[in-house]
Amino acid sequence: MKKLLLPIVLTLALGACSTQTAFINGTGGQLKKDDMQTFFVSGLGQTQTIDASAVCGGADKVVKVERTYSPLNWLLGALTVGIYTPYDAKVYCN
Repeated sequence: MKKLLLPIVLTLALGACSTQTAFINGTGGQLKKDDMQTFFVSGLGQTQTIDASAVCGGADKVVKVERTYSPLNWLLGALTVGIYTPYDAKVYCN
């Protein structure tokens, strides 16, 4: 039983990570904003907005935007039994 516990925990921890990326003007870019957004109950019926063009100084300078569910986000969600579920939002500029 002890031999199975570590692989199960690692599978759950690493399997819960995800990233959604929207490429707007090419690829690459420099990270300008990294924000942990607060949601409750997996964000059910909730929205949060970041104005990427304001962060980059114009819509033509926005390279990509990302939303990430990292291991830290997963851990915080697991510790609160899904009541608090944060996500990371990132804006990359040219």
